[in-house]
Amino acid sequence: METFDYDDIQLVPSKCIIESRHDADTSIQFGPRKFNIPVVPANMASVIDEDLAIWMAEHNYFYVMHRFTPEKRLEFVHDLKERGLFASISVGIKQTEYQFIDDLKAANLEPEYITIDVAHGHSDYVIKMIQYIKKKLPGSFVIAGNVATPEAVRELENAGADATKVGVGPGKACITKLKTGFGTGGWQLAALRLCSKAARKPLVADGGIRHNGDIAKSVRFGASMVMIGSLLAGHEESPGNMIKIDGKTYKQYWGSASETQKGAYRNVEGKQMLVPFRGSIKDTLDEMQEDLQSSISYAGGRDLESIRKVDYVIVKNSIMSGDY
Repeated sequence: METFDYDDIQLVPSKCIIESRHDADTSIQFGPRKFNIPVVPANMASVIDEDLAIWMAEHNYFYVMHRFTPEKRLEFVHDLKERGLFASISVGIKQTEYQFIDDLKAANLEPEYITIDVAHGHSDYVIKMIQYIKKKLPGSFVIAGNVATPEAVRELENAGADATKVGVGPGKACITKLKTGFGTGGWQLAALRLCSKAARKPLVADGGIRHNGDIAKSVRFGASMVMIGSLLAGHEESPGNMIKIDGKTYKQYWGSASETQKGAYRNVEGKQMLVPFRGSIKDTLDEMQEDLQSSISYAGGRDLESIRKVDYVIVKNSIMSGDY
């Protein structure tokens, strides 16, 4: 199997047909709604919280609220509905999560989006949860993951998932590949390409994004939505403490399977780190949109679909040659 990752690939330009990059349309239809850009902050407690989720919903960005304060989820969905905003939440696969789905049903609260958030999503228990949600809350758009293979994508789609999330341990705060020997770290983009050949429903590329251009590469290889952790952490609106070291400002960033998140050292496959403070998240999202508009212009089209058609070359780690 041909393997490569983001830094191994460059996309090949096609003839430009728009006068300005600002004429390029970066919007994406994902489930029942259309969003400004195909980007979503990782559903990690160090990346998203209730306030940021509300801001993103208000400004037409997709978000997925994390599952690490389970006692607040029902109130969160109710609050979003009261504001006339869409609700997008995460669940796990423990038995208590079935009760939570029942509670949503009993309260007549049907989130527009539910993400089943499991490190190894190719699982009978994930399939069981997909089927339960679809039975109880048939109007919810169900995203299931995380997976790494075409077989997994087919099984989750056949179980009723409306989208699947691709990526096992490629994130900056994830050490799954070191602790277990498994994962898509180092070949995340190839895994996305492989899974896209089997997918009949949308894919979410999750992890390994280091530069804005990686968003376009994800779209080229089949992603409808790109989940980003470290690049969308470290903002004014991000959770985590602000820390100053030698005159430079940083914010905390930690993995969902880290000791920081778990509160104990058990089955740890994540770590905590500091990321540079980046100011307002609006500025970062605007920059991502502008860079994606430039990508569309290089792809020779007017919208994201044009990126899916371009050729690519494998340059094997030489993309940064001379830059560092």
